[in-house]
Amino acid sequence: MAAIFAARGGAETLLLETTRDGGRKILISGGGRCNVLPMNMDESRFVTDSSVNTMRKMLRAWPIHEQRAFFENELGIPLVEEEEDLKVFPASHKARDVRDGLLAHARAKGVEVRMDARVSGLNPRHGKWQVDLSGVESLTADAVIVATGGLSVPTTGSEGFGLRTLAALGHEMHPTYAALTPIIANSPIYSALSGTSLTVTLSAKSAAHEAEHTGGFLFTHGGYSGPAALNVSHVLVRAREAGMPAKLRAQWSPLRDAEWESALQPAGKRTVTGALRLEKVPDRLAAVLLVVAKVEPHRPLHELRRDERLRLIETLVRCELPWVGDEGYKKAEVTGGGVALSEVEPRTMESKRHKGLFICGEVLDAFGPIGGYNFAWAWATGRAAGVAAAT
Repeated sequence: MAAIFAARGGAETLLLETTRDGGRKILISGGGRCNVLPMNMDESRFVTDSSVNTMRKMLRAWPIHEQRAFFENELGIPLVEEEEDLKVFPASHKARDVRDGLLAHARAKGVEVRMDARVSGLNPRHGKWQVDLSGVESLTADAVIVATGGLSVPTTGSEGFGLRTLAALGHEMHPTYAALTPIIANSPIYSALSGTSLTVTLSAKSAAHEAEHTGGFLFTHGGYSGPAALNVSHVLVRAREAGMPAKLRAQWSPLRDAEWESALQPAGKRTVTGALRLEKVPDRLAAVLLVVAKVEPHRPLHELRRDERLRLIETLVRCELPWVGDEGYKKAEVTGGGVALSEVEPRTMESKRHKGLFICGEVLDAFGPIGGYNFAWAWATGRAAGVAAAT
């Protein structure tokens, strides 16, 4: 996106891509369908250790409806909405169409694209920039845009070169961490639920951070995944790295304490299991939760003691889930932390430390939840950097 708008601004533009094909994160996103954008932008769902106001300025530079119009009208990629998850996908449901459409548009605007081009160094030289490349002669540029991604899914080309280079150039860096990554657990009772999925409200809390998300949740053989787990995982990651405890809790249905009190009142011959089934708690999960709450599953509701009912409600509404770690950058969808937002001009994305150096995307200290938010951040900051670099 940065290359497209730099070329559209009249700049002679060279895109250096470390992989042989480019856009690999686009190709693997959304299960191969590419969740291009969210339907709506809730800025409060972004996470940053920098100024929230600065982050908002960057996001608002290219509103969602304008981004959508760009994909549909200029790239010719029809988009469709999935209202249940508030996501936007290409109508073809093929991520390759998005990647190929962006590359084709860049080339059509005059961008020279070099694949298998590994940048090994970036240094200011006499008012210009020297770009060192492995195995070939160095280049000289009037302006450079760093759009290298972070550390997540390194097989896509995100190996941290941009972060290391920007740190070496003197930028303030906030500690990086894996975000939107699956959570690891070693609890036999919950691992037996592998494959069970449902909508839950999951919360993670440490002394320093907290997050809550309602959405899809999946028990895996080794822990927990799904949007709810991924969207709160950064709290656990940061707590583990800081050596502090953190709690992970699940509310297994929309019902809260008073509503479960009502649902568990005696009703004919209904059993405890029957009451949970009536409220759409999956049978396999219900069986495990009853073991955790120490309640006999076939106990008629009229025989349920008050202490049992309270334990069961606590388990249904604030169930503490054991966890031991996370899948890290290998499976993380995005990298948290990075270049402090105070280090760049929010309108142009130009470094405040080096003229002619522009910074965009995942190397910056901000990320959003699952659902197209991180693409929206990439598109908005990339466009701003491209436009400014061409002037």
